[in-house]
Amino acid sequence: MANPRADRVRDVAKLATRAARNRRHRFLAEGPQAVREALRLDAERRADGRDAVVAEVYASEACLDRYPEIAGPAAATGQLRLATDDVLAAMADTVNPQGVVAVCTMLDVALEDVLARRPRLLAVMCRVQDPGNAGTILRAADSAGADAVVLTAGSVDIYNPKAVRSTAGSLFHVPVVLGIEPEDLAAAARAAGLGVLAADGEGPVDLDRLQDESAARRMGTAAAVGEYRLEAPTAWLFGNEAQGLSEEEKALADHRVAVPLYGAAESLNVGTAATVCLYASARSQRR
Repeated sequence: MANPRADRVRDVAKLATRAARNRRHRFLAEGPQAVREALRLDAERRADGRDAVVAEVYASEACLDRYPEIAGPAAATGQLRLATDDVLAAMADTVNPQGVVAVCTMLDVALEDVLARRPRLLAVMCRVQDPGNAGTILRAADSAGADAVVLTAGSVDIYNPKAVRSTAGSLFHVPVVLGIEPEDLAAAARAAGLGVLAADGEGPVDLDRLQDESAARRMGTAAAVGEYRLEAPTAWLFGNEAQGLSEEEKALADHRVAVPLYGAAESLNVGTAATVCLYASARSQRR
């Protein structure tokens, strides 16, 4: 494919807009890492007889030569289309395209399906609106072994090209639930046996203390049960970048938990705070 003004090129480029994504139920994955992970998930689902994830892959010859792990799987299923750099530039959302773009089917699932699997760790974004932060939290959740990520109503579109890029492929690893109201999430999580914790810089419960209590219980030296068993199944609530969690969102939690600050910084970025909290739970649960 060599004509950057072709109708197919324009159709792919339109997926950079939310309206086109929602209408077609598809989104763009750009760059070798994202496309590689999309193809891996696609192969797994096809092998299980489930619906495909990847509809089309557009790549330059130079990219295919450099990444045979993309060329082989894409060509084997007939998804691969050769494209010039000009075509890829017209399709991609980035200023400097990385030589490959995939058109993928949206992956979000229903909350009840996630809870039916008896999850132990959920990351919940409450009105997180920056694509980079959303991608960072999803990537952190994946790294910590979380069972799913939930974005409440009012959060950024996780299929935004910038958000997809910032997940570094993790969007294809972790189930994602979209558009849930916080109160519905909290009620459903509790009914499924999960505690609900709010990450709140001014919260009365110290995350270090929860970790210490968890370690003491593990060693058999705990004098008391403590405020919350960090090793228990947990849904963490993370708030908006500028405003944090609202009072209503905080009220949904069993406890408001603060990450201690040992230096002079006033607060933590929501992505950093989420990483610390999720790993604290994951470590306690896995030990």
